[in-house]
Amino acid sequence: MAVRRAEDPRLLTGTARFTEDLVAAGCLHAVFVRSGYAHARVTRISTSRVRSADAVIGVLTAHDLGLGRLPAGGAPDVTGRPALAGDTIRFLGEPLAVVVAQTRAAAVEAAELVDVDYAPLDPVVDPAAALDTKAPLVFPELGSNVVAHGTAGAGSALDGAEIVVRARFRNQRVAPVPLEPGGALAVPDADGQGLTLWTACQVPFRVRDTVAERLGLAPGRVRVRVPAVGGAFGGRAATYPEQIVIAALAVRYERPVRYVETRAETMLAMAHGRAQLQDIVLGARHDGTLTGIKVRIIADCGAYPADAIGLPDGTGRMCCGPYRLPRADYAHRCVVTNTTPIGLYRGAGRPEATALLERAIDLLAAKLGLDPATLRRRNLIADDEFPYDTPTGASYDSGAYRRTLDRVLAAAGYLRLRSEQRARRRHNSITQLGIGLCCYVEWTGFGSETASCSVAENGDVTIVTGTAPHGQGHETSLAQLAAGALGVPLASVHVVHSDTARTPRGPGTMGSRSLQVGGSAVLGAAQRTLDGARRIAAHLREADPSDIVVVPGEGLAVAGVPGTLTSWAQLAQAAHDPHRRPPGMPPGLQAHASFATPDASYPFGAHLAVVEVDTETGAAALVRYVAVDDAGRIINPCLAEGQIHGGIAQGAGQALFEEIAYDDDGNCLTGSLVAYGIPTAADLPPLDVSRTETPTPRNPLGAKGIGESGAIAAAPAVWNAVIDAVSHLGVEHIDMPTTPERIWQAIQAARHQ
Repeated sequence: MAVRRAEDPRLLTGTARFTEDLVAAGCLHAVFVRSGYAHARVTRISTSRVRSADAVIGVLTAHDLGLGRLPAGGAPDVTGRPALAGDTIRFLGEPLAVVVAQTRAAAVEAAELVDVDYAPLDPVVDPAAALDTKAPLVFPELGSNVVAHGTAGAGSALDGAEIVVRARFRNQRVAPVPLEPGGALAVPDADGQGLTLWTACQVPFRVRDTVAERLGLAPGRVRVRVPAVGGAFGGRAATYPEQIVIAALAVRYERPVRYVETRAETMLAMAHGRAQLQDIVLGARHDGTLTGIKVRIIADCGAYPADAIGLPDGTGRMCCGPYRLPRADYAHRCVVTNTTPIGLYRGAGRPEATALLERAIDLLAAKLGLDPATLRRRNLIADDEFPYDTPTGASYDSGAYRRTLDRVLAAAGYLRLRSEQRARRRHNSITQLGIGLCCYVEWTGFGSETASCSVAENGDVTIVTGTAPHGQGHETSLAQLAAGALGVPLASVHVVHSDTARTPRGPGTMGSRSLQVGGSAVLGAAQRTLDGARRIAAHLREADPSDIVVVPGEGLAVAGVPGTLTSWAQLAQAAHDPHRRPPGMPPGLQAHASFATPDASYPFGAHLAVVEVDTETGAAALVRYVAVDDAGRIINPCLAEGQIHGGIAQGAGQALFEEIAYDDDGNCLTGSLVAYGIPTAADLPPLDVSRTETPTPRNPLGAKGIGESGAIAAAPAVWNAVIDAVSHLGVEHIDMPTTPERIWQAIQAARHQ
């Protein structure tokens, strides 16, 4: 029987509390003054009109707050993002002052009264142009816009190639667009020596530590609590300047301070994703056997690199995909531009790798005259080759790659689709059919997690975890693990998370790591708790602990002796009674556990998209989608399917609609939901989703990550399908997003060649 999400009732009934729902007594309201330029010197900030406005408490600049810069995250220290911009503006929408007032309306009106004088500077927006020696410098003291570089694999990757395809792809900049805009509520402690910060984030301890460091407080004096979160997708993994400023204001004024972004602010201020310019050469023999790959990446980091620095490393690690590629030569350069900083976005570097490789595979298939499915199957790593080490440093744990491809082709009726496509082409139909494939493997899970499990005297079980969910259903899946290990009803298990005062330290929720790493820690804590309960039951029944068995839904008993049943409530009560618990056993029925993954896990799968393209208008519609994914052992199929559905929607959105675009002056042309297209339910067909299960040996659950698979596979599958629909007209490539204008232009260009 399917286990439904425990989180849903409060979300569906409106009782869940989001950041914007939180208002403390005596709360002040903050609004940020943001730059209208992408690159400029700030010559003067005049606040005289603001200070006399009704209900205004204060207006503060970088000089007033003195909060310095955020960590640069591996980039040169000078590139660390300031909490408030000082003398230099580096991207449109960068905050440079904050207004504090008694009401939000007063703060909004007062912010418009702040006068800022700018001396505009030439911006650099295009990452390729940023490499030019004559390009404007985002950080002149560095002498270059290149802030990092790296390599993977080795040279001579094309040795032995009898045929090569070369291409340049643009994996465009996209916005996370969570349902909930950013915001924060900071409440100072009564003694004025600390605070509680409520905010939507993915890494509570990272926010806590950064806020504490910037405010000069001990980490223990900053408590970060995460309420319900309306989407994150990596966009809330960073600590944002606004969160630090709101915390500083609460300490400064000794009153709660609240801040809620507008949608326009979120589009400009929340980190964007992707943004790579990709050059690829793929080599093969005439029979289609792949021989090597050469990739060169220019990664746009935006104005402040930080988290963006590590993303191209993930692209390099995964650029060989699920194929037997004996040689690889990968190199990247990270550049800064006068645009919104790039950060983590669903998949964080791995979707970019899959997109470039899967697009190149289709180009190679066309050049060889092979069916794209045949070329893929011919080169997929075989089941008996695992574990498999790639030339770029990945170590694939387990897989059955050909099985997922064969299943997706069968489920889609691939041969019938190709037959229909040929018929439409013969009849010169206005609406042409396109079929796109993607075979993928991705990297998930990292680091370690800790968890605790305790049993109350009424028999309820509490799990405390360092993971911080934002819609994935952790309360359900982690409770399932504990309930299964202890044999207790699911409803009696309560999961505590997202509060730095109550939870153990954790690296946060990202990288599809929560179940396989955090869940393994929860399982370990539950099993240790069960071991303790067995000791107590054995002591009470004068039996050996090895003879104690779980009676599901009831408690523990001596095997084969029904009259010896001891309920969980009785066991917990005995654990607190020095006369009833075993000698030397500490009071309470509880245990802690940690789990550190020895290496990543590598989920995989195959997706197939079917599109229809109107060759007269260029309009593309996704009409069918079939996916077969393998994320190892699945704990909750409903949750896994939901993750796949959401990921497919985001991947299809990138392929068809989504793009953050700037003009030459650094003005954002798509910074609102009027101009930035995202898929709705009307744009998506029913999704045919199924799975195989190939457990990983790298954690006790056998589980791999599932949160990013859909987003990784869908973009290239839909992208390939659109181009396939018009390839017979001479169209070889169209960059994402494949908007009607771009499709129409490609058709016209091919017709006039």
